[in-house]
Amino acid sequence: MPRKKFTTEQIIAKLREAEVEIARGATIPVACKKIGVTDQTYYRWRKEYGGLKLDQAKRLKELERENARLKKLVADLSLDKAMLEEISRGNF
Repeated sequence: MPRKKFTTEQIIAKLREAEVEIARGATIPVACKKIGVTDQTYYRWRKEYGGLKLDQAKRLKELERENARLKKLVADLSLDKAMLEEISRGNF
């Protein structure tokens, strides 16, 4: 079965829809079935996006991308520094 990729906006909308169903008295499995996701997906989304507004979720994703980019830069610079130190010692 192919995996569906939901955008942040869609995830938050589905979580809100599930919250409305649960408030009306539906159980979590029934609410999950209505929004078209598994229980596991619902709990994972709620853990990551629960209580966030749309603009906050967008900012969170933006910060995660920037953090990944910066981690890669630090790794590359550390490798370059180690190579330069080795060359300067003459151990090549």
